[in-house]
Amino acid sequence: MKSYHQDCSLCRVMRSLAFTGLGMGVGAAIAYIFGASRQNMMLTGIVVAAILVFGLLGREKRH
Repeated sequence: MKSYHQDCSLCRVMRSLAFTGLGMGVGAAIAYIFGASRQNMMLTGIVVAAILVFGLLGREKRH
């Protein structure tokens, strides 16, 4: 198998999409548990997804 560089642009995009979906699901589930409206569930999901993508994936790795 061909090995791929871990930091290629396609890899980063796919990782961001995965974390966006995960964050959206977690945020919406938390809002659903607290009985929020659909609009608030979507907004909470967007905020949690942004925190995951920009907070966790935006860090530079220090070796």
